[in-house]
Amino acid sequence: MLRERALAKRQPAGEDAAGPSRHNAGVPAPDRPLNDTLARLRAGELTNATRLDLRHCGLTELPPEVLALADTLEELDVSHNALTTLPDGLARLTRLHTVFASFNRFTALPAVLGRLPALDTLGFKGNAIAEVPPDALSPSLRWLILTDNRIPTLPATLTECWRMQKLMLAGNRLDRLPAGFERLQRLELLRLSANRFARVEDALPEALLVLPRLAWLAHAGTPYGAAREQAAAHADATPVAWSDLQLEHLMGEGASGLIHAARWLPAGAPASDVAVKVFKGAVTSDGLPQSERAATLAAGRHPHLVGVLGVLTGHPQQTDGLVMPRLGPQWAPLAGPPSMATCSRDVYAPGLRLTQEHVTAIDRAATAALDHLHARGLTHGDLYAHNLLVDGQGGALLSDFGAASFLPDGDTARADALRAIDRRALQVLRGELAAHTAP
Repeated sequence: MLRERALAKRQPAGEDAAGPSRHNAGVPAPDRPLNDTLARLRAGELTNATRLDLRHCGLTELPPEVLALADTLEELDVSHNALTTLPDGLARLTRLHTVFASFNRFTALPAVLGRLPALDTLGFKGNAIAEVPPDALSPSLRWLILTDNRIPTLPATLTECWRMQKLMLAGNRLDRLPAGFERLQRLELLRLSANRFARVEDALPEALLVLPRLAWLAHAGTPYGAAREQAAAHADATPVAWSDLQLEHLMGEGASGLIHAARWLPAGAPASDVAVKVFKGAVTSDGLPQSERAATLAAGRHPHLVGVLGVLTGHPQQTDGLVMPRLGPQWAPLAGPPSMATCSRDVYAPGLRLTQEHVTAIDRAATAALDHLHARGLTHGDLYAHNLLVDGQGGALLSDFGAASFLPDGDTARADALRAIDRRALQVLRGELAAHTAP
């Protein structure tokens, strides 16, 4: 869909990335092997460290030296190891506010996590978690990532996490949500895609839909919406043969796929520069690639959408893909995605100031694109400045359908509520645009 900066959306730390990548005394410098941190920890060289990065260290248990940092440690990343449990002594780390343990071998969320009084951000993506004990969820949680596990049910204590702002549950085995969601008054972003909800009311109860701050919601890839997605996936679309494409270079990598620059050389037609997105096939923080593909096709064409030219056919590994327009070098995202600090708010370039004319044009483009999607029976689910591509002249295109979902058939009240959630994201965008408008 675009050039490198414009389409390869940066992944927010802690979501499809394993966790934070910041460096300090407790984290190795970029040119130092990651497991050197473990050696330094065991040698007693990291006394008073506030951040500790132990990714890819081959750990089967948490080193006891971590517990010796009880008075100082604030951030711990043990992703990409072989851990199955965490010690009870972890509860002594009263300053610990961020824990990442993605891509390990946990089958249950460790109960000790619920006894961390300062815990704010917790990431356990890509384990084999099938149980979330009621006492494993600290009431102080603001950001919880349980993407791509095997969780069939969630405890009612989830709704006691009154600070919850961002909740990532895609790629599990949920068939209903716990009662009491109306307590999560601060929830802004929710990912429910790729679960086992048989009925729309199981995934989207009224208590969820009326939350006052909810602005970014994904619920595709579930049994109740399967028919709509399958119909969209098999709708008429221009087939683009792999053999008619000349791949040039990798433009970038998003959560759901690789984006290549290419030349499209259709028989009997002029060649053109395109972007080819080849899906990875794995669940992302937003949901499933096939759901993204279906939504992209269902969205059709619009002056303020990046759009799609055709569907990839004949890939050597039978991989799905889309062929999209390749935009010129003047197109770039309006902002960067949320950071660890901003959680659910985009990060704008320091000092960015937009003319009122450009702000008005961007607002109109985003509104028109969203209205178009709603009329096509879709919500975008991720209307952010980092998904708006701008050309510096007032032009704007909405991209990225990874969180897009189909509106439920025959349920006017629920469909209206879902559109209202999308429009709340638009209101957030307008506030950000106003804050970056030149005087």
